Amino acid sequence: MYQSYSFYTICIACIACGALMSAIYTLRLISRLRTEQFGQFIREDGPKAHLSKQGTPTMGGIAIFATIALCSWIFAENKLQCLIMVLVSFLFGMIGFLDDYLKVAKKQNLGLNAWQKLALQILFGIFIAVYMLKFSGHGSEIWVPFYNDFVDMGVLFVPFVVFIMVAMVNSVNLTDGLDGLSSGVTTLVCIFFGFLAIKFDEGTTAIFAFVTAGACLGFLFHNRYPAKIFMGDTGSMTLGGAVAVMAIMMRAELFLPIAGLIYVLEALSVIIQVGSYKLRKKRVFRMAPIHHHFELSGMKEYNVVFMFWAITGVACIIAYCSTLI
Repeated sequence: MYQSYSFYTICIACIACGALMSAIYTLRLISRLRTEQFGQFIREDGPKAHLSKQGTPTMGGIAIFATIALCSWIFAENKLQCLIMVLVSFLFGMIGFLDDYLKVAKKQNLGLNAWQKLALQILFGIFIAVYMLKFSGHGSEIWVPFYNDFVDMGVLFVPFVVFIMVAMVNSVNLTDGLDGLSSGVTTLVCIFFGFLAIKFDEGTTAIFAFVTAGACLGFLFHNRYPAKIFMGDTGSMTLGGAVAVMAIMMRAELFLPIAGLIYVLEALSVIIQVGSYKLRKKRVFRMAPIHHHFELSGMKEYNVVFMFWAITGVACIIAYCSTLI
């Protein structure tokens, strides 16, 4: 049903509509944020080259979420499923928004503490897990790549989904450290999940994925190097929630570490760095997340971004090919 030419046309329209609305809204948002002096505070212990970005408008994720919510609702057939995905994106985005607002208001790079963020993320993760288990009709099964069949998670389903939500939101947040990095990587990941949703006959999820890709693409126009605006935690947590919930909706959670390989590497680099320093008082990387390591090793910021985009593209192709075996 969803693999017809007419549906592919709708998906292209989703990307185009999302990109256009996001680009226009972001442009207007830049002006508003500058007027309100909602600029990014740059940590002094970060790369010195980033100090010039001090004051760049942040919280651009507002435009991303607005685009996802409006365009998804316009194109989606299953309004309830669309509402759940938009709601999950909104809830996680609100954690980021509150964090951003506290940072901007206090003019320092501190917002919600780690435990406050984690508690809210777990709570919202339980919400989507219970919905999937009790109301979606999908039960506790998940699709296993390469094996190409469902496996029943049983009692482990709820903690598994909560882990996926928390891990994805924080991994995408860690990836948002260079101009255009997170928005570009997430564009590719969402396009992959869009095609995967079509293959799985999940039309509403496909539309949500392609709209999200379009929203990222439109934002990327202003967020590319040198960035005129940052998405902030508002954007990275919205996107983390969106990517996770679209995977969960079609029981494709195990595709996340494949297509989202960059997210995994970014998170692992932080875990390794912190663990190594606490245990051995030595650092493995020049700086974590790992994109800063490459930057401090002499690579230009935009070259690191292009490299991570390329890796994501290859990872998405491998993830999709796993369904053809």
